[in-house]
Amino acid sequence: MKILFVCTGNTCRSCMAESIFNKRCNIEGVSAYSAGLSIVPGSIASKHSAHLVLTNLCHNISERKAVQLTSEMIKSADLILTMTSHMKQLLTSNLPQYNEKIYSICEFVSVEGEISDPYGGSIGVYEKTYNQLDNIVGMVLSKLKEDKGIS
Repeated sequence: MKILFVCTGNTCRSCMAESIFNKRCNIEGVSAYSAGLSIVPGSIASKHSAHLVLTNLCHNISERKAVQLTSEMIKSADLILTMTSHMKQLLTSNLPQYNEKIYSICEFVSVEGEISDPYGGSIGVYEKTYNQLDNIVGMVLSKLKEDKGIS
């Protein structure tokens, strides 16, 4: 099963979600990747995102290049989780044939709210987003295990 996390520029939220998911996932055959709706070519993971992933997960994403979302990625993903409901609406309105596998990450786990964009913020702003993602990704993993009948 391939999980695709989507945000705007693929330098903050979605790359942190991908890292958290892949580090914490112990479900055989399940992995995550991420992309952005509108990346800046040549951009890399933000300094604060890379710092938090390295500090919390011992995983270096400091040279990770942003990935532009493509229709092929959407087609090949089994589950697509966006950071906001607006992003979900953009995808589902343009690609209605994939509506059944596109959710906002909060919607997927039945939690109110959105994953706030820390772009340009202080390390404290990034920490808040990282912690929010860590919590929500944990809930996503629990839901996937429950759906697969794994305890």
